[in-house]
Amino acid sequence: MPYSKNAPTLDDVAKQAGVSTATVSRCLNNPDRVVEKTRKKVMQAVKTLGYTPNFAARVMAAKRTSTIGAIIPTMENAIFARGLQAFQEELHRKGYTLLVASSAYRPDIEEEEIRALVSRGADGLLLIGHDRKPEIYDYLEQQGVPTLCAWSYMPDERLPSVGFDNRASMKAIAQVALDQGHTKLAMISAIQKGNDRAQQRIKGVQDAARESGLNSDDVIIIETTYEVDSGARALKQLMSNGEPPTAVLCGNDVIAVGAVRAAKELGLNVPRDVSITGFDDMELARIVEPELTTVHVPHLDMGRKAAQELVAMVERKSKGISICLETNVVARQSLGPQKR
Repeated sequence: MPYSKNAPTLDDVAKQAGVSTATVSRCLNNPDRVVEKTRKKVMQAVKTLGYTPNFAARVMAAKRTSTIGAIIPTMENAIFARGLQAFQEELHRKGYTLLVASSAYRPDIEEEEIRALVSRGADGLLLIGHDRKPEIYDYLEQQGVPTLCAWSYMPDERLPSVGFDNRASMKAIAQVALDQGHTKLAMISAIQKGNDRAQQRIKGVQDAARESGLNSDDVIIIETTYEVDSGARALKQLMSNGEPPTAVLCGNDVIAVGAVRAAKELGLNVPRDVSITGFDDMELARIVEPELTTVHVPHLDMGRKAAQELVAMVERKSKGISICLETNVVARQSLGPQKR
């Protein structure tokens, strides 16, 4: 097909669909405000004609790019995938496009990505957790970019959040282990630096131990990366101690799967010889043998609510409110009563 400079216009789409240009514009910018029958007719005309909206013109007219930026710590495993998918789907429903970047858990890279997304006109940003330099928050305020945090609920921080209480959630699963008679606890945690979720989860385990009459300092903590192999190495290190723990609480399901694998390699039965728990309730938790006792995090609900609140902030319908979602302990086979 020969190239033509006569690209289809908004008027062409309106004529093809038999509607006004205002209706076409609403379909493209605010599809929720148009009845389904009309919306389908307009979108069919867009497809038939090959119409592409003039992005620059729309930006100038609306003073918005209809893009939202999200910076997550990693794309190497599925920790954030489910919540981010729900976040993207809700944004799409509201007429926004998602741009995603990964910081590899490095604060310097995250700062670069924040500035890059702002410079490219992102209308709002989604960040994970609250632990970063105050200068970054100063910059976002100066730029007037609405920003929301997820995966962590900390209402006293500078930014609003849609997430859950990591400390209370981890305390709950630690208490289940304590109720099963375990007094020798260990935790395989993510690296705490720059990660308030890891910091809070460690505090949760220590809270449970202390309230059960144990010395919280006796809880062995190993920090590692969120990888199966890292969890395996950490479990082997713990079990090589003179008095190994009877219950190992892991900072997420990926680490826990590695720990279960290592226990089997050492000839240990889970949970008879050592109990192991996870966090997140990923699909992995139900695939591994034995299935993981873990903390269920409502990733889908968190993603949807985060998108709804951030869009409301961008559209000046909200100043930003924090929403705390409930988690719950899911009891499966990897945690049993203390046998020794």
